[in-house]
Amino acid sequence: MTAVDWNFIFLTLKKDMEALFLILKDEEVNQFLPWYPVKNLEETRKFYVERYASKYAQPQAYAYAICLKEDNFPIGYIKVDMEEHHDFGYGLRKEFWHRGIVTEAGKAVVEQVKKAGLPYITATHDRNNPRSGNVMKKAGMKYCYSYEEQWQPKDFPVIFRIYELNFDGNTDFVYRL
Repeated sequence: MTAVDWNFIFLTLKKDMEALFLILKDEEVNQFLPWYPVKNLEETRKFYVERYASKYAQPQAYAYAICLKEDNFPIGYIKVDMEEHHDFGYGLRKEFWHRGIVTEAGKAVVEQVKKAGLPYITATHDRNNPRSGNVMKKAGMKYCYSYEEQWQPKDFPVIFRIYELNFDGNTDFVYRL
């Protein structure tokens, strides 16, 4: 690569980290997520390295930025884990909430993982966050059961609702934690 190529990559990564920081720093956006809001760009980079960088090295992975068409600037993220639970998750800057953006992105990712041959996906939400459950329903997922957990690292009890979408025709299968 030339120096220009490396400079382009650096600027792209810097822009992406700044976009991720805007999502991860917001207390309201991260209220129902299993981490505390980040305080600066360095914490954002650490978060990215610990939670996302390795996904891009996998032969099959689903971790995407959600961008608006007009400026291609990331305003959220959406992912499906490749671990056994195939957890479907997302986050979006609050100024873009209630516009159907995550629902649209979720439907596209669901179609992609279905075509790729995943047998199912799961997703959970805190019962105090029913709007997240609505996104799961709109993506085609069905409520399966609830469970209580002492949520970490925040260390308080949460009742989670788990949703699932089976792609392999086995409608009786329910993933159990």
